[in-house]
Amino acid sequence: MQLTSSTADFTRPGPWEDMPAAQQPDWRDHAAYQGARQWLASAPPLVTAAEIRRLRSSLSELVTNGALLLQMGDCAESFYECTPRHISAKLDVIERLGDRLGEITGRDVVRVGRMGGQFAKPRSQATEYQGTLEIPSFRGHMINSEIATPGTRNANPLRMMWAYDASDTVQRAMRAYREGTARVPATDGPWSSHEALVIDYESELIRRDPDTDDLYLTSTHLPWVGERTRGPADAHVSLLSSVANPVGCKIGPTSNTDDILRVCERLDPHREPGRLVLIPRMGRNQIRQALPPVVRRVANAGHPVIWLSDPMHGNTVKSRHGLKTRHLADVITEALRFRDILEKNRQYAAGVHIEVAADDVTECVGGPVETEDDLQRHYTTLCDPRLNADQATELIDAWAKGTVTGRRTE
Repeated sequence: MQLTSSTADFTRPGPWEDMPAAQQPDWRDHAAYQGARQWLASAPPLVTAAEIRRLRSSLSELVTNGALLLQMGDCAESFYECTPRHISAKLDVIERLGDRLGEITGRDVVRVGRMGGQFAKPRSQATEYQGTLEIPSFRGHMINSEIATPGTRNANPLRMMWAYDASDTVQRAMRAYREGTARVPATDGPWSSHEALVIDYESELIRRDPDTDDLYLTSTHLPWVGERTRGPADAHVSLLSSVANPVGCKIGPTSNTDDILRVCERLDPHREPGRLVLIPRMGRNQIRQALPPVVRRVANAGHPVIWLSDPMHGNTVKSRHGLKTRHLADVITEALRFRDILEKNRQYAAGVHIEVAADDVTECVGGPVETEDDLQRHYTTLCDPRLNADQATELIDAWAKGTVTGRRTE
């Protein structure tokens, strides 16, 4: 590892510690809180500065060399699936879908997994009901348990340490896979990514590179800030603005273009290619009105961002059986409308960001999952519905052929 694990190389607390931070666990009065943070602060980095620079270099050349970016994986990772068998299956899906996109388009594909740290989730509601009992919502294995009892849903800071250990297992396997395969260049990945949601966790994994003096977030290669936490004056944006990683930002359908520009200024003040990935997640209908003004304002401001479509999060519905689901046709439609909008505004549509499972799940309707009645057959997600590999392949095929006439966007 090139980065030091000493806390002396990064002065804490960061300026974001006193800034507003939405979606944070309520655990600062827990007896283990300070000890867990101190343990993380002295832990070795999970990823290295050299790896982060390699990914950022690949992303900086994305537009000029016509390569594509494919970001995919679980909605919420499970501690119990950080095993060699599960990791291998996930990496196989990433490689197969990346190969498929590369074969159809004839382009290089940078592959980024939603893995190695995707253990925390923002939630629309702080609580949920189990019968008549109101309990805290599940917020990912870094914070609490999916088991629906009051005790197991209490936020536990020791879980940050468990998340680190699980991430370490995944990162080591990804590193070995990345360096050991001859199928694609190592610079194409697979790399890791997750939403940098829990400030207490991410803060303690910032390290200074002694060779460059730059700060890096060593919990992952490509962190992103979500739609609910991307306030330009808030803690999440401040934290990510301090590190040299490439960073992402989700954009919802009600986004204020002035706020988006302020976020871009915070995260990409020097207008550096490969630094900032903007990820609209607007819904198949809203995207046609909501995205064009954002694209134009960002382009006119001179930010060389990477545009990546998340066609899933804006298309979540509840089935008649009460399960959250997404319809593959809606996902494909939003992805292709995203391409249309970017091309009409003379910007580069770089790829897609999707939630896809390694197992043959039945969580989204479409392809082999013919109706909502089929959803209950194998619905295993910890949070939001994921595509299975066959459904993801259909999306990839549609994306790859999206420039031909007759695309299905109406």
